[in-house]
Amino acid sequence: MKVNGTAAKRWSVAAALMLFLLVWQGLVWALRLPAFILPSPMQVAQRFLRALSDGSLLRHTAATLVEVLSGLLAGITAAALLGYLLSKSSLLENILQPFLVASQAIPTVAIAPLLVIWFGPGIFSKVLICALIVFFPVLVNMVVGLRAVPENLRDVMRAMRADRWQTLRLLEIPAALPVLFGGLRVGATLSVIGAVVGELVGADRGLGFLINVGRGQYDTALVFVGVITLVFLALSLYGLVLFAEKRLLRWQEVEI
Repeated sequence: MKVNGTAAKRWSVAAALMLFLLVWQGLVWALRLPAFILPSPMQVAQRFLRALSDGSLLRHTAATLVEVLSGLLAGITAAALLGYLLSKSSLLENILQPFLVASQAIPTVAIAPLLVIWFGPGIFSKVLICALIVFFPVLVNMVVGLRAVPENLRDVMRAMRADRWQTLRLLEIPAALPVLFGGLRVGATLSVIGAVVGELVGADRGLGFLINVGRGQYDTALVFVGVITLVFLALSLYGLVLFAEKRLLRWQEVEI
């Protein structure tokens, strides 16, 4: 009997998670470290339920999610617009390319304190950090995707007297989507990192702030709760991108 691929994947993920928890618990037993250094999975689970019951986890998760989604939307929009312009103008690409590449050589952790100082510890600085970290991978994939459109298809659009907007909507965007979604997958996970970096530098809400609180109080279980919630948030965003990719690219699965 052939095992369903989706079911096999779910079982493998569950088995890997169980193995991780067993190894974690085994380290706690073997090393006999105090809870403020390495809490057990049960202690983390209990701390998770406490944070969930008092509303703090939901409140801080909601704040981080707003920052992540806003930064992701801003970064994707800016990258898509500039990517379209760069794909159409080699001169503009030659002018901006050194600055774009140089911007990626600067670690986000290094510029985050400056952005918080310049724009304050509010939500805007966190959204800006998210947008900056998302911007480059989406931009690169946008340019590559648009330039990969076959020239013969462009000739067909010109023969049909399609204007620039029709060519973009009916040809360039659908043809670039497979490559663009590759950048969106990376950007979806990086946006979470951007928000947390900003919150760790300076914030009064968010999962990064919650992690800072746990670290300052030697509540390592709370730090684990914050980190695990961030992982779940990143996986959820990645899954949404995959879902959108499958829905929008169903035409690729059609056999002629």
